[in-house]
Amino acid sequence: MSDSLFDLRTFMPERFGKVAVVMGGWSAEREVSLMSGQQVFDSLTSAGVDAHAVDAGRDIANLLKEGGFDRAFLILHGRGGEDGTLQGALELAGIPYTGTGVLGSALCMDKWRSKNLVSLAGVTTPVARIVHSLAETQQAATHIGYPLVIKPTLEGSSIGVGMVDDESQLQAAFDEAQRYGPVLVEQRMSGLEIAASVIGNTVLPLVSMTPASGFYDYQAKYFADDTQYQCPVDLPLSTQERIQDMALQAFNALSCRTWARIDFMLDALGAPNFIECNTAPGMTSHSLVPIAARQAGVEFDTVCLQILSDTLTAQEMAA
Repeated sequence: MSDSLFDLRTFMPERFGKVAVVMGGWSAEREVSLMSGQQVFDSLTSAGVDAHAVDAGRDIANLLKEGGFDRAFLILHGRGGEDGTLQGALELAGIPYTGTGVLGSALCMDKWRSKNLVSLAGVTTPVARIVHSLAETQQAATHIGYPLVIKPTLEGSSIGVGMVDDESQLQAAFDEAQRYGPVLVEQRMSGLEIAASVIGNTVLPLVSMTPASGFYDYQAKYFADDTQYQCPVDLPLSTQERIQDMALQAFNALSCRTWARIDFMLDALGAPNFIECNTAPGMTSHSLVPIAARQAGVEFDTVCLQILSDTLTAQEMAA
């Protein structure tokens, strides 16, 4: 794969007009969003795009409308920005935006529903139950068996996630996860964690992550320098192709658009299992989409322009 796949020669910077790089917001992932947004903003401005960094508040749609913005590059992570809420507001305001629409954003933000949908599409995913009390958590643990992962259904970046090896750890993990809403109790996979980045209809080279702590948590994802990344991954070609096929299946089943990062984990036998789909993946210096793009020979600036170009209409492209 090379830059020729993402041919932006016809997309002159001025065709994008005034672009808002919408970042920050009010979710638990605000800090990461600001880091991602800065990287995207720097990239677009260096390419000659009239980009403006905008820290999102709840009046963001009105702000963009009144500010005369032609389109928005959404790099908000988490609730309020990645769950369909902002997407709906921008559609009502008539402002084109990057990434997945209202339905797909809402589905992907909800881990429970996204797992059920991809499963219907034939994509394997770990056994899980949604719970609302400690008693339900205990019942789910008995049904699924240890070890488990307990996590918020509606959060990202490993916020509120707990690894549970036995019953003595259940309450603390449930109490932490429920701070963020409904809780998912999920069978824990013992194998490698793999990320498949999708841009358009193309799956970029897979990336595996091995954190020094053993758990790819918030710190390991965004700040630690001892997390090991491997791209290309050291897996049989058949397994890599299977993950890429599953990634596209999940991308389509969840009504994704333009780009996404789909996370998998291998089980004890090396078989891939869908974990979640991120419709506005991180774009920080530690993030996985840029790592995969570099391996494919695609520069970060080109990735950002390709994502932004999907907001152009056929009329704008022909101008």
